[in-house]
Amino acid sequence: MTKLSSLKIGETLPLVELAPVSRIDLIKYAGASGDYNPIHTIDEEAHKLGLPGVIAHGMWTMGNVSKFFSDHYEEGFIKEYTIRFKGMVFLNDVIKLIAEVSEKQDDLLHFKVFAVNQNQKKVIEGKLKFQLF
Repeated sequence: MTKLSSLKIGETLPLVELAPVSRIDLIKYAGASGDYNPIHTIDEEAHKLGLPGVIAHGMWTMGNVSKFFSDHYEEGFIKEYTIRFKGMVFLNDVIKLIAEVSEKQDDLLHFKVFAVNQNQKKVIEGKLKFQLF
């Protein structure tokens, strides 16, 4: 496993590809988060708003990006995390997660983070600061 402290500017964490988004993923997330907006679980409700079908919760995607750092909590913690939503995530989308070191300040690592779909379209992009112990 890559140690975050050894990364250099421009280097990335190993790419993570999520399994295709399933309806059960979104139902489970709705229960865990308390976000029961039916556009995330019921096609007919999404269609009423002009969507082609259900869309994933934006926070579901954001949460998956933060999982990049779960294996590194013995090294430090996420100090700051900001995201901009760039596109919708639909059922069966295959999402790839990318984290690139953009800056190093003593014991603080700055990352550019992205999630892209199978068409290489960014669905989120943001910044994350990881504080090393």
